[in-house]
Amino acid sequence: MKKNILILCTGNSCRSIMAEAMVNAQLGECVFAQSSGVKASGKVNPHAKALLEQKGEWRDEYHSKVIETVLDTAFDLVVTVCDAAKETCPMFPKAVKTIHVGFEDPSGKAEEEYEKTYNLMQKELLPIIQKEVC
Repeated sequence: MKKNILILCTGNSCRSIMAEAMVNAQLGECVFAQSSGVKASGKVNPHAKALLEQKGEWRDEYHSKVIETVLDTAFDLVVTVCDAAKETCPMFPKAVKTIHVGFEDPSGKAEEEYEKTYNLMQKELLPIIQKEVC
């Protein structure tokens, strides 16, 4: 049975969406990832979306969503990917392991920065998630 994980960020527009898509594409045999934002922006960063499309990992159901939409979900793991989300991560109704693996936000920077963030997530985040839940 697949483990449910939540990737949490502040705006849920870039890093958490990239991580959600990456985890589902590369660890999908053992994990189902969702993402959310503690203060969701309501939109996906177009550069992050373009990068995920280029890598064949984008799904039309990916979108920026507020934390309240997933609070009742039973997660096996919650991963915060930005420091602000780590500080404001809400309590979940069911006890759940929470870990923090922070990444710098590429939003507003050169397009190459999105690729750098993606590569860092692949190198640092994927092995941790795989070890924790697969």
